[in-house]
Amino acid sequence: MLEKTVKLINEKIGDFKPELGIILGSGLGELADEYCDISIDYKDVPGFEVSTVSGHKGRLVFAEINGKNVVMMQGRFHFYEGHSIQKVVYPVKVMRKLGVKNLIITNAAGGVNPSFNPSDLMVITDHINFMGQNPLIGINDDSIGTRFPDMSEVYTPEYVDLVKKIGNELGIDLQEGVYMALTGPSYETPAEVRMAGIIGADAVGMSTVPEAMVAAWAGMKVIGLSCICNSAAGVSTVGLSHDDVIKAANKAKDKFKKLVVEVIKRI
Repeated sequence: MLEKTVKLINEKIGDFKPELGIILGSGLGELADEYCDISIDYKDVPGFEVSTVSGHKGRLVFAEINGKNVVMMQGRFHFYEGHSIQKVVYPVKVMRKLGVKNLIITNAAGGVNPSFNPSDLMVITDHINFMGQNPLIGINDDSIGTRFPDMSEVYTPEYVDLVKKIGNELGIDLQEGVYMALTGPSYETPAEVRMAGIIGADAVGMSTVPEAMVAAWAGMKVIGLSCICNSAAGVSTVGLSHDDVIKAANKAKDKFKKLVVEVIKRI
């Protein structure tokens, strides 16, 4: 299936050779609207699923941004939608086969760290996989990655430093920290959020970690960016809703786009 998918995409994009990939999370898809040379709906790509979540358009977008050939996922697949974990990470394998070497993964997250505020941006330094799933289980594809990959530096340290430097230059006050992934779709309970803080998480969410693990396995350099869209349960005294997540993402979208476009230029 992988070769069939790659062949179809290459037929549609012709001489365009993506070198950088971006996975756009909830409410962050506007970047793909502004930069779009070629687009392919997920429903037309073998092996891809159709996004069912508000804020995820569901298409691959190819564009030149700041001199780099970029492929963007305008919406992702989530484990909580009922997809297998292998389906969730399939697009990352496709990107690698297309020639992508660097991957920027974005998400909307809940803030566990009490110093975080809604619409803050956080560069991910590490993660905690609390999904009960490992996307690398199964027959290993030795043409992409090793059977037992090292996860010591999933989020490329020099890129973390670069993002922080760019944020400082642009006047964007970036947070940094550890992202913890849970399955969802329910938000975490106050007790679960307290646990997350105790074991070292600064933010919680329902994505990113499977894709990042597969990217690291495939030898890709990874940048993780979270838009802190709400304070998690127990940190905040108000209830949580997806509408509020989208609103906070919209509030942060301008600085998010500004940051990502500059990062693209310099990696």
